Amino acid sequence: MSNNLEFITKLRASGLRPTKQRISICEVLFSPAETFHFSINELVKIIERKTNHKISLATIYNTIHAFKKKGYLKEIAINSDQSYFDTNTTDHHHFYDEQKKELIDIHNSEIGPIKINKTIPGKKIKSVEVLVKVETDY
Repeated sequence: MSNNLEFITKLRASGLRPTKQRISICEVLFSPAETFHFSINELVKIIERKTNHKISLATIYNTIHAFKKKGYLKEIAINSDQSYFDTNTTDHHHFYDEQKKELIDIHNSEIGPIKINKTIPGKKIKSVEVLVKVETDY
């Protein structure tokens, strides 16, 4: 709980009141030594397992989306029905294992240069992030 002040600061910066439930969400998201990927439904289970708290889905959903909007989390859309969130907000790429429903980081050093030959008038490229879908080779 030594990070409570940091969590309260993140919550307030995201426009959220620092409630006990939201601080528990922060503990799960921002305390691990390594970054991780999750869906909202997976996060519900992780929170219940790690904190023994039952937090409403609406509170988790609203907190995650406020953190995403503020830049504390990154959303990776797998398809129109499925999104994952990443606690690593740096530009990087991903493998998506379709059988395991799992995202795996690919670091920039593991991908060669990417060349985009098309431009959109009035737009500039903000970032390029590759999502490589994989399946078990039988």
